[in-house]
Amino acid sequence: MTSRIAVIGTGYVGLTTGACLAQLGHDVICADIDPKKVEMLKQGKIPIHEEGLESIVQEGIKSGRLSFVLGAENAVAGREFVYLCVPTPQGPDGSADLTYIQQAAEQISPHLDRNAIVVNKSTVPVGSTRRVEKALGRRDIAVVSNPEFLREGTAVDDFLNPDRVVIGADDQQAATRVASLFLGTRAPILVTDPASAETTKYASNAFLATKLSFVNAVAAVCEGVGADVNDVMLGIGYDRRIGHEFLRPGPGWGGSCFPKDTRAMISIAEDGGYDFTLLRGVIEVNDEQFDRVAQKIIDAGGGGQVQIGALGLTFKAGTDDVRESPSIEIIRRLVAKGCSIRGYDPAVTELPADVMEGLDTLEVVDDPYAAAEGASVLVVLTEWDDFKWLDLDKLGEVMATKNIVDARNILDRGACRRAGFSYAGIGR
Repeated sequence: MTSRIAVIGTGYVGLTTGACLAQLGHDVICADIDPKKVEMLKQGKIPIHEEGLESIVQEGIKSGRLSFVLGAENAVAGREFVYLCVPTPQGPDGSADLTYIQQAAEQISPHLDRNAIVVNKSTVPVGSTRRVEKALGRRDIAVVSNPEFLREGTAVDDFLNPDRVVIGADDQQAATRVASLFLGTRAPILVTDPASAETTKYASNAFLATKLSFVNAVAAVCEGVGADVNDVMLGIGYDRRIGHEFLRPGPGWGGSCFPKDTRAMISIAEDGGYDFTLLRGVIEVNDEQFDRVAQKIIDAGGGGQVQIGALGLTFKAGTDDVRESPSIEIIRRLVAKGCSIRGYDPAVTELPADVMEGLDTLEVVDDPYAAAEGASVLVVLTEWDDFKWLDLDKLGEVMATKNIVDARNILDRGACRRAGFSYAGIGR
Protein backbone atom coordinates (compact mmCIF):
# COMPACT_ATOMS: atom_id res chain seq x y z
CA MET A 1 0.00 0.00 0.00
CA THR A 2 1.37 3.39 -1.01
CA SER A 3 1.71 5.97 1.77
CA ARG A 4 2.33 9.71 1.48
CA ILE A 5 5.57 10.62 3.28
CA ALA A 6 7.57 13.80 3.87
CA VAL A 7 11.25 13.67 4.82
CA ILE A 8 12.69 16.77 6.48
CA GLY A 9 16.41 17.08 5.80
CA THR A 10 18.37 15.62 2.88
CA GLY A 11 21.63 14.83 4.57
CA TYR A 12 23.09 11.34 4.54
CA VAL A 13 20.23 9.79 6.55
CA GLY A 14 17.41 11.89 5.09
CA LEU A 15 18.34 11.40 1.45
CA THR A 16 18.83 7.65 1.88
CA THR A 17 15.56 7.36 3.82
CA GLY A 18 13.55 9.31 1.27
CA ALA A 19 14.99 7.56 -1.79
CA CYS A 20 14.61 4.10 -0.28
CA LEU A 21 11.03 4.69 0.90
CA ALA A 22 10.23 5.75 -2.67
CA GLN A 23 11.94 2.59 -3.88
CA LEU A 24 9.59 0.61 -1.62
CA GLY A 25 6.67 2.18 -3.51
CA HIS A 26 5.73 5.15 -1.34
CA ASP A 27 5.07 8.74 -2.45
CA VAL A 28 7.88 10.80 -0.91
CA ILE A 29 8.64 14.53 -0.75
CA CYS A 30 12.05 15.51 0.66
CA ALA A 31 12.64 19.02 1.99
CA ASP A 32 15.82 20.95 2.68
CA ILE A 33 16.78 24.55 3.50
CA ASP A 34 19.62 24.79 0.96
CA PRO A 35 18.33 26.07 -2.42
CA LYS A 36 21.38 24.88 -4.39
CA LYS A 37 21.15 21.42 -2.89
CA VAL A 38 17.45 21.15 -3.66
CA GLU A 39 18.04 22.12 -7.30
CA MET A 40 20.86 19.58 -7.57
CA LEU A 41 18.64 16.84 -6.17
CA LYS A 42 15.80 17.73 -8.51
CA GLN A 43 18.22 16.98 -11.37
CA GLY A 44 18.97 13.57 -9.89
CA LYS A 45 22.46 14.51 -8.73
CA ILE A 46 23.54 13.73 -5.18
CA PRO A 47 26.15 15.54 -3.06
CA ILE A 48 27.58 12.44 -1.35
CA HIS A 49 29.44 9.29 -2.39
CA GLU A 50 27.15 6.36 -1.62
CA GLU A 51 26.90 3.24 -3.76
CA GLY A 52 23.54 2.81 -5.47
CA LEU A 53 21.97 5.95 -4.02
CA GLU A 54 22.13 8.18 -7.09
CA SER A 55 20.49 5.54 -9.28
CA ILE A 56 17.49 5.05 -6.97
CA VAL A 57 17.13 8.83 -6.58
CA GLN A 58 16.96 9.14 -10.37
CA GLU A 59 14.57 6.20 -10.59
CA GLY A 60 12.34 7.74 -7.90
CA ILE A 61 12.20 11.08 -9.71
CA LYS A 62 11.47 9.40 -13.05
CA SER A 63 8.65 7.33 -11.54
CA GLY A 64 7.11 10.39 -9.88
CA ARG A 65 7.38 8.80 -6.44
CA LEU A 66 10.23 11.08 -5.27
CA SER A 67 10.40 14.87 -5.34
CA PHE A 68 12.30 17.66 -3.61
CA VAL A 69 11.16 21.04 -2.27
CA LEU A 70 12.68 24.00 -0.47
CA GLY A 71 11.43 24.44 3.09
CA ALA A 72 9.89 21.91 5.46
CA GLU A 73 6.57 23.76 5.58
CA ASN A 74 6.16 23.12 1.84
CA ALA A 75 6.52 19.35 2.20
CA VAL A 76 4.19 18.26 4.99
CA ALA A 77 0.67 19.23 3.87
CA GLY A 78 -1.31 16.13 2.92
CA ARG A 79 1.39 13.79 4.23
CA GLU A 80 0.48 10.84 6.46
CA PHE A 81 4.03 10.48 7.83
CA VAL A 82 6.71 13.10 8.39
CA TYR A 83 10.27 11.88 9.00
CA LEU A 84 12.62 14.20 10.86
CA CYS A 85 16.15 13.62 9.54
CA VAL A 86 17.89 16.81 10.64
CA PRO A 87 21.36 17.07 12.25
CA THR A 88 21.83 16.38 15.96
CA PRO A 89 25.40 17.65 16.49
CA GLN A 90 27.31 16.87 19.63
CA GLY A 91 27.52 19.45 22.38
CA PRO A 92 30.66 20.17 24.44
CA ASP A 93 29.57 17.69 27.14
CA GLY A 94 29.01 14.86 24.63
CA SER A 95 25.23 15.15 24.63
CA ALA A 96 23.25 15.58 21.39
CA ASP A 97 22.13 19.09 20.48
CA LEU A 98 18.40 18.95 19.68
CA THR A 99 18.12 22.55 18.47
CA TYR A 100 17.54 21.62 14.82
CA ILE A 101 15.03 18.91 15.53
CA GLN A 102 13.01 21.17 17.84
CA GLN A 103 13.07 23.98 15.29
CA ALA A 104 11.88 21.59 12.58
CA ALA A 105 9.01 20.37 14.78
CA GLU A 106 7.92 23.93 15.55
CA GLN A 107 8.16 24.88 11.87
CA ILE A 108 6.00 22.05 10.56
CA SER A 109 3.43 21.97 13.38
CA PRO A 110 0.90 24.44 11.86
CA HIS A 111 1.03 22.69 8.49
CA LEU A 112 0.52 19.07 9.56
CA ASP A 113 -2.67 17.27 8.66
CA ARG A 114 -4.77 16.00 11.53
CA ASN A 115 -3.64 12.53 12.74
CA ALA A 116 -0.35 12.66 10.83
CA ILE A 117 2.55 10.80 12.43
CA VAL A 118 5.91 12.49 13.04
CA VAL A 119 8.83 10.05 13.04
CA ASN A 120 12.21 10.70 14.66
CA LYS A 121 14.82 9.19 12.31
CA SER A 122 17.69 11.35 13.51
CA THR A 123 19.89 9.81 16.20
CA VAL A 124 18.46 11.38 19.33
CA PRO A 125 18.96 10.86 23.08
CA VAL A 126 16.48 9.15 25.33
CA GLY A 127 13.47 11.37 25.95
CA SER A 128 13.57 13.12 22.57
CA THR A 129 10.15 11.81 21.55
CA ARG A 130 8.66 13.75 24.44
CA ARG A 131 10.56 16.90 23.47
CA VAL A 132 9.31 16.70 19.89
CA GLU A 133 5.75 16.20 21.17
CA LYS A 134 6.15 19.35 23.28
CA ALA A 135 7.62 21.32 20.36
CA LEU A 136 4.74 20.28 18.10
CA GLY A 137 2.16 21.23 20.70
CA ARG A 138 -0.55 19.15 19.04
CA ARG A 139 -2.43 16.35 20.77
CA ASP A 140 -3.71 14.98 17.46
CA ILE A 141 -0.18 14.19 16.23
CA ALA A 142 1.62 11.01 17.36
CA VAL A 143 5.42 10.99 17.60
CA VAL A 144 7.25 7.74 16.91
CA SER A 145 10.93 6.80 17.18
CA ASN A 146 12.37 4.83 14.23
CA PRO A 147 16.18 4.88 14.61
CA GLU A 148 18.42 4.32 11.60
CA PHE A 149 21.07 1.61 11.40
CA LEU A 150 22.75 2.63 8.15
CA ARG A 151 26.41 2.01 7.37
CA GLU A 152 28.08 4.48 5.06
CA GLY A 153 29.04 2.74 1.85
CA THR A 154 26.21 0.18 2.13
CA ALA A 155 23.36 2.43 3.25
CA VAL A 156 20.96 1.58 0.41
CA ASP A 157 21.26 -2.15 0.98
CA ASP A 158 21.04 -1.65 4.75
CA PHE A 159 17.75 0.22 4.37
CA LEU A 160 16.16 -2.11 1.83
CA ASN A 161 17.46 -5.30 3.50
CA PRO A 162 17.71 -4.40 7.19
CA ASP A 163 18.67 -6.74 10.01
CA ARG A 164 15.72 -5.30 11.94
CA VAL A 165 13.35 -2.36 12.06
CA VAL A 166 12.93 -0.78 15.49
CA ILE A 167 9.87 1.33 16.27
CA GLY A 168 9.27 3.07 19.58
CA ALA A 169 5.84 4.46 20.40
CA ASP A 170 3.33 4.83 23.22
CA ASP A 171 0.52 4.78 20.67
CA GLN A 172 0.34 1.21 19.35
CA GLN A 173 -1.86 2.21 16.42
CA ALA A 174 0.75 4.74 15.31
CA ALA A 175 3.49 2.12 15.70
CA THR A 176 1.53 -0.31 13.52
CA ARG A 177 1.07 2.34 10.84
CA VAL A 178 4.84 3.07 10.77
CA ALA A 179 5.60 -0.65 10.71
CA SER A 180 3.43 -1.02 7.60
CA LEU A 181 5.87 1.19 5.68
CA PHE A 182 8.51 -1.54 5.92
CA LEU A 183 6.48 -4.60 5.00
CA GLY A 184 8.33 -4.77 1.69
CA THR A 185 11.64 -5.37 3.47
CA ARG A 186 10.52 -8.61 5.16
CA ALA A 187 12.71 -7.68 8.15
CA PRO A 188 11.96 -8.46 11.81
CA ILE A 189 10.05 -5.51 13.28
CA LEU A 190 10.50 -4.70 16.96
CA VAL A 191 7.82 -2.47 18.46
CA THR A 192 8.72 -1.08 21.86
CA ASP A 193 8.49 2.10 23.92
CA PRO A 194 10.26 5.29 22.75
CA ALA A 195 13.00 5.18 25.42
CA SER A 196 13.95 1.60 24.49
CA ALA A 197 14.03 2.39 20.77
CA GLU A 198 16.22 5.45 21.34
CA THR A 199 18.58 3.51 23.60
CA THR A 200 18.86 0.66 21.09
CA LYS A 201 20.52 2.92 18.53
CA TYR A 202 23.22 4.15 20.91
CA ALA A 203 23.76 0.74 22.49
CA SER A 204 24.25 -0.87 19.06
CA ASN A 205 26.98 1.53 18.01
CA ALA A 206 28.60 1.46 21.45
CA PHE A 207 28.79 -2.34 21.29
CA LEU A 208 30.31 -2.32 17.79
CA ALA A 209 32.89 0.25 18.88
CA THR A 210 33.67 -1.96 21.88
CA LYS A 211 34.20 -4.93 19.58
CA LEU A 212 36.62 -2.95 17.39
CA SER A 213 38.61 -1.65 20.36
CA PHE A 214 38.83 -5.18 21.72
CA VAL A 215 40.22 -6.47 18.43
CA ASN A 216 42.84 -3.72 18.30
CA ALA A 217 43.83 -4.42 21.91
CA VAL A 218 44.23 -8.13 21.08
CA ALA A 219 46.30 -7.10 18.05
CA ALA A 220 48.69 -5.29 20.39
CA VAL A 221 48.97 -8.46 22.47
CA CYS A 222 49.62 -10.51 19.32
CA GLU A 223 52.49 -8.24 18.35
CA GLY A 224 53.98 -8.71 21.81
CA VAL A 225 53.79 -12.52 21.86
CA GLY A 226 54.40 -13.27 18.17
CA ALA A 227 50.87 -14.36 17.27
CA ASP A 228 48.95 -13.45 14.10
CA VAL A 229 45.80 -11.49 14.93
CA ASN A 230 44.11 -12.49 11.67
CA ASP A 231 44.33 -16.17 12.63
CA VAL A 232 43.28 -15.41 16.20
CA MET A 233 40.18 -13.52 15.02
CA LEU A 234 39.35 -16.29 12.55
CA GLY A 235 39.55 -18.76 15.42
CA ILE A 236 37.27 -16.87 17.79
CA GLY A 237 34.88 -15.83 15.00
CA TYR A 238 33.79 -19.43 14.47
CA ASP A 239 32.20 -19.25 17.90
CA ARG A 240 28.55 -18.56 17.03
CA ARG A 241 28.19 -16.40 20.14
CA ILE A 242 30.84 -14.06 18.75
CA GLY A 243 30.65 -14.24 14.94
CA HIS A 244 33.09 -12.95 12.33
CA GLU A 245 31.69 -9.45 11.86
CA PHE A 246 33.75 -6.51 13.18
CA LEU A 247 36.74 -8.68 14.01
CA ARG A 248 39.21 -6.94 11.70
CA PRO A 249 42.06 -4.97 13.28
CA GLY A 250 42.81 -1.53 11.93
CA PRO A 251 44.07 1.97 12.65
CA GLY A 252 41.17 2.69 15.01
CA TRP A 253 37.50 3.51 14.50
CA GLY A 254 35.89 6.83 13.61
CA GLY A 255 33.36 8.37 11.26
CA SER A 256 30.18 10.33 11.78
CA CYS A 257 28.50 7.86 14.18
CA PHE A 258 30.77 5.84 16.48
CA PRO A 259 32.69 8.73 18.12
CA LYS A 260 29.53 10.80 18.56
CA ASP A 261 27.33 7.94 19.72
CA THR A 262 29.80 6.46 22.22
CA ARG A 263 30.27 9.84 23.88
CA ALA A 264 26.52 10.41 23.82
CA MET A 265 25.95 6.99 25.44
CA ILE A 266 28.27 7.99 28.27
CA SER A 267 26.32 11.24 28.68
CA ILE A 268 22.99 9.36 28.65
CA ALA A 269 24.33 6.97 31.28
CA GLU A 270 25.44 9.87 33.46
CA ASP A 271 21.98 11.39 33.21
CA GLY A 272 20.64 8.05 34.41
CA GLY A 273 23.06 7.92 37.34
CA TYR A 274 25.52 5.37 35.90
CA ASP A 275 29.22 5.86 35.23
CA PHE A 276 29.86 3.87 32.03
CA THR A 277 33.55 3.14 32.74
CA LEU A 278 33.64 0.27 30.26
CA LEU A 279 32.76 2.60 27.38
CA ARG A 280 35.26 5.20 28.57
CA GLY A 281 37.88 2.46 28.28
CA VAL A 282 36.72 1.66 24.75
CA ILE A 283 37.33 5.27 23.70
CA GLU A 284 40.69 5.35 25.49
CA VAL A 285 41.85 2.18 23.70
CA ASN A 286 40.87 3.76 20.38
CA ASP A 287 42.87 6.91 21.09
CA GLU A 288 45.83 4.71 22.04
CA GLN A 289 45.49 2.89 18.71
CA PHE A 290 45.91 6.15 16.79
CA ASP A 291 49.12 6.77 18.76
CA ARG A 292 50.37 3.19 18.25
CA VAL A 293 49.86 3.26 14.48
CA ALA A 294 51.47 6.70 14.13
CA GLN A 295 54.51 5.47 16.07
CA LYS A 296 54.65 2.28 13.98
CA ILE A 297 54.84 4.45 10.85
CA ILE A 298 57.60 6.65 12.26
CA ASP A 299 59.57 3.60 13.41
CA ALA A 300 59.26 2.03 9.94
CA GLY A 301 60.86 5.13 8.47
CA GLY A 302 63.74 4.99 10.90
CA GLY A 303 62.39 7.70 13.17
CA GLY A 304 62.55 11.43 12.79
CA GLN A 305 60.87 13.80 10.37
CA VAL A 306 60.31 11.60 7.34
CA GLN A 307 58.33 11.83 4.12
CA ILE A 308 55.25 9.57 4.24
CA GLY A 309 52.81 8.43 1.59
CA ALA A 310 49.30 7.89 2.98
CA LEU A 311 46.79 5.75 1.09
CA GLY A 312 43.27 6.49 2.26
CA LEU A 313 41.81 9.59 3.91
CA THR A 314 38.16 8.61 4.46
CA PHE A 315 37.15 6.82 7.65
CA LYS A 316 36.22 3.71 5.65
CA ALA A 317 36.06 2.52 2.06
CA GLY A 318 32.95 3.20 0.00
CA THR A 319 32.39 6.76 1.25
CA ASP A 320 33.85 10.24 0.84
CA ASP A 321 33.28 11.03 4.52
CA VAL A 322 36.37 12.23 6.41
CA ARG A 323 34.56 13.20 9.62
CA GLU A 324 36.63 11.96 12.58
CA SER A 325 38.51 9.69 10.19
CA PRO A 326 41.17 7.48 11.81
CA SER A 327 43.35 8.28 8.79
CA ILE A 328 43.20 12.00 9.58
CA GLU A 329 43.74 11.40 13.30
CA ILE A 330 46.92 9.46 12.54
CA ILE A 331 48.10 12.02 10.00
CA ARG A 332 47.63 14.74 12.65
CA ARG A 333 49.97 12.85 14.95
CA LEU A 334 52.52 12.44 12.17
CA VAL A 335 52.37 16.14 11.29
CA ALA A 336 52.88 16.98 14.98
CA LYS A 337 56.08 14.88 14.86
CA GLY A 338 57.38 16.95 11.94
CA CYS A 339 56.60 14.49 9.14
CA SER A 340 55.55 15.53 5.64
CA ILE A 341 52.68 13.60 4.07
CA ARG A 342 51.27 13.14 0.60
CA GLY A 343 47.82 11.62 0.88
CA TYR A 344 45.64 9.94 -1.73
CA ASP A 345 42.05 8.67 -1.60
CA PRO A 346 39.86 7.46 -4.51
CA ALA A 347 36.89 9.49 -3.23
CA VAL A 348 38.64 12.67 -2.03
CA THR A 349 40.17 15.39 -4.19
CA GLU A 350 40.52 17.94 -1.40
CA LEU A 351 39.83 18.12 2.31
CA PRO A 352 37.45 20.63 3.94
CA ALA A 353 39.11 23.70 5.43
CA ASP A 354 38.26 22.69 9.00
CA VAL A 355 39.88 19.28 8.50
CA MET A 356 43.00 20.80 6.91
CA GLU A 357 43.48 23.15 9.86
CA GLY A 358 46.84 22.35 11.44
CA LEU A 359 47.83 19.95 8.65
CA ASP A 360 50.27 22.28 6.91
CA THR A 361 52.59 19.46 5.80
CA LEU A 362 49.81 17.35 4.22
CA GLU A 363 49.37 17.51 0.46
CA VAL A 364 46.38 15.75 -1.12
CA VAL A 365 47.33 14.26 -4.50
CA ASP A 366 45.28 12.56 -7.21
CA ASP A 367 47.33 9.41 -7.74
CA PRO A 368 48.60 6.68 -5.35
CA TYR A 369 52.03 6.66 -6.98
CA ALA A 370 52.27 10.42 -6.52
CA ALA A 371 51.57 9.85 -2.82
CA ALA A 372 54.41 7.31 -2.68
CA GLU A 373 56.92 9.47 -4.55
CA GLY A 374 59.98 10.20 -2.40
CA ALA A 375 58.41 8.57 0.67
CA SER A 376 60.38 6.68 3.26
CA VAL A 377 57.19 4.89 4.32
CA LEU A 378 53.94 4.07 2.53
CA VAL A 379 50.99 3.47 4.85
CA VAL A 380 47.58 1.99 3.98
CA LEU A 381 45.02 3.73 6.20
CA THR A 382 41.69 2.99 4.46
CA GLU A 383 40.64 -0.42 3.13
CA TRP A 384 39.89 0.54 -0.49
CA ASP A 385 40.16 -2.50 -2.81
CA ASP A 386 42.12 -0.33 -5.25
CA PHE A 387 45.12 -0.50 -2.93
CA LYS A 388 45.31 -4.31 -3.12
CA TRP A 389 46.22 -4.19 -6.81
CA LEU A 390 48.88 -1.49 -6.88
CA ASP A 391 52.06 -2.22 -8.85
CA LEU A 392 54.58 -2.93 -6.11
CA ASP A 393 57.55 -2.62 -8.46
CA LYS A 394 56.36 0.81 -9.59
CA LEU A 395 55.86 1.87 -5.97
CA GLY A 396 59.38 0.74 -5.10
CA GLU A 397 60.83 2.75 -8.00
CA VAL A 398 59.32 6.06 -6.83
CA MET A 399 59.87 5.64 -3.07
CA ALA A 400 63.02 6.75 -1.25
CA THR A 401 63.06 3.55 0.83
CA LYS A 402 60.82 0.51 0.46
CA ASN A 403 58.85 0.40 3.72
CA ILE A 404 55.13 -0.39 3.97
CA VAL A 405 52.85 -0.15 7.00
CA ASP A 406 49.57 -1.90 6.26
CA ALA A 407 47.21 -0.53 8.91
CA ARG A 408 44.28 -2.48 7.39
CA ASN A 409 46.05 -5.83 6.77
CA ILE A 410 44.72 -5.90 3.20
CA LEU A 411 47.99 -6.30 1.28
CA ASP A 412 49.67 -9.61 0.44
CA ARG A 413 52.60 -9.38 2.83
CA GLY A 414 54.43 -12.19 1.00
CA ALA A 415 54.19 -10.29 -2.29
CA CYS A 416 55.37 -7.11 -0.57
CA ARG A 417 58.43 -8.84 0.84
CA ARG A 418 59.24 -10.55 -2.47
CA ALA A 419 59.18 -7.09 -4.06
CA GLY A 420 61.83 -6.01 -1.56
CA PHE A 421 59.62 -4.12 0.90
CA SER A 422 59.87 -4.13 4.64
CA TYR A 423 56.28 -4.93 5.67
CA ALA A 424 54.51 -4.19 8.96
CA GLY A 425 50.84 -4.92 9.60
CA ILE A 426 48.60 -4.67 12.64
CA GLY A 427 48.90 -7.56 15.10
CA ARG A 428 51.03 -9.63 12.73
